[in-house]
Amino acid sequence: MTGALARAALAACALATGAAGCGGSGDDGPRATTATTPAAETQAAERERQDTRPRASGSRRGRLRLQPVGRFRSPLYVTAPPRDRRRIFVVEQGGTIRVVRGGRVLRRPFLDVSGQVVSGGEQGLLGLAFAPDYHESRRFYVHYTDRGGDTRIVEYRARRGDPDRADPGSARVVLTQEQPESNHNGGQLAFGPDGLLYIGLGDGGGGDDQHGERGNAQNLGTLLGKILRIDPRPAGGRPYRIPSSNPFAGRPGARGEIYAYGLRNPWRFSFDRATGALTIGDVGQNAVEEIDYVPRGRGRGANFGWRPFEGSRRNFDEPAPGHVRPVIEKSHGDGWCSITGGYVVRDPGVPALRGRYVYGDYCKGELRAARLRSGGATGDRSLGLRTISSLSSFGEDARGRVYVVSLDGPVYRFAQG
Repeated sequence: MTGALARAALAACALATGAAGCGGSGDDGPRATTATTPAAETQAAERERQDTRPRASGSRRGRLRLQPVGRFRSPLYVTAPPRDRRRIFVVEQGGTIRVVRGGRVLRRPFLDVSGQVVSGGEQGLLGLAFAPDYHESRRFYVHYTDRGGDTRIVEYRARRGDPDRADPGSARVVLTQEQPESNHNGGQLAFGPDGLLYIGLGDGGGGDDQHGERGNAQNLGTLLGKILRIDPRPAGGRPYRIPSSNPFAGRPGARGEIYAYGLRNPWRFSFDRATGALTIGDVGQNAVEEIDYVPRGRGRGANFGWRPFEGSRRNFDEPAPGHVRPVIEKSHGDGWCSITGGYVVRDPGVPALRGRYVYGDYCKGELRAARLRSGGATGDRSLGLRTISSLSSFGEDARGRVYVVSLDGPVYRFAQG
């Protein structure tokens, strides 16, 4: 283990999962009920072009602030089911998911898989995503490191008649990946605007993407160092389907699950709920932290450059075909060690951050915001709010409200007024 991850002993800087079984080819799967149309994407972009002035923390709507939500045990993520305006779900690294309903943390966990999870360092229960049709199907997915140190993506269902509790007997393993190291073990799950499940995978751990002749991230024959896209529903005796529109579906020697590649450790990524753009916080090694951005659909087959590049810095004299450069880079020389990717804020209750991408760093703890576009970012600045110790994650609920998560326990929500 080398670089910032070793120095900081980070618990929240990981991404690596893979497949135990290959899914079969299929169509593009379900469509999300709130999929963004090209017209809506154009309108959102136009609104942002008309609103380019940096906003101060204070405005006529009141001052930007962090509203406390509660304290948890090593929290790593916050999310909520579609259409659910009363609850949020907080993922705890040790293997539990807590429900906050109407501002109150419920005593009983939604799900407890602590007996199946190895937790500590960069391992544990790392991610959660609710299916677009959760209201009808009750399906959700978790991403954790099992007792053998390997990654599992598992489907569960909420109990009938008790929406605040999951049914542990409904567990169905969707995808597994053997992990060669204890770091870069995984994290993010998210359903995209196309209704398909995206899974972030690190490069397998260690330093310099050390596994394989030229590492894993540029190798299309492995799931490591990638973002995957699957339909997680079983079909044809297989645990999931590979969309036929995936960029490498059917290519000899390539894994069809791959959506994008060339990633070292994309601990958190997100989709802009207004435009569908994909933004990735890819954790660096010894020198550079980076934010990657592509408009909706442009991530298909994208190569984000690792290990030949760390940010825009040449790391190995190896090819990186079509390398997409970061829109934001931060230097370890300036105190950055492990970037924590966030969200483009679309919460109408927080106009000070409208259309801005919020992000930070596990070590630095400073909350920042910028406007993102292809090829660069503008207005990148500190928000002037409190420093968040051990900034492990951000999160977004069904109403578009954005949360800030500290591994030390506190969870906050961006608010204004």
